Amino acid sequence: MFFILKILVSAVIIGGVTEVAKRFPTYGGIIAALPLVSLLSIFWLFIQGQTAPQLSRFVWGVVTGLPATIVMLVCLYIALRLTGNLAFALLIGVISWLVFLFVQQKIVALVSGS
Repeated sequence: MFFILKILVSAVIIGGVTEVAKRFPTYGGIIAALPLVSLLSIFWLFIQGQTAPQLSRFVWGVVTGLPATIVMLVCLYIALRLTGNLAFALLIGVISWLVFLFVQQKIVALVSGS
């Protein structure tokens, strides 16, 4: 039952953001850029009994993923502006995200001596 509640609350928030974005694209984008998914995830994890150290590790994972997400969104924006093709732009965005994560992991391993 709790799982269904999480889905419903999350869906209502996502639905609300997309409705705002349909009418006011810039404001919808700003709202979508808010860390809603991260905050919802932290909230649900806390409600489910995760400890502060577990939540801290989750938050660090989110922080680690931010640079790749920014690269993905910039590439997606550029690809949409240049081609107008959503499927192609999404493909470029996801590929750029994966490549950036791979490079980021290699750099971290190199710097940390792993």
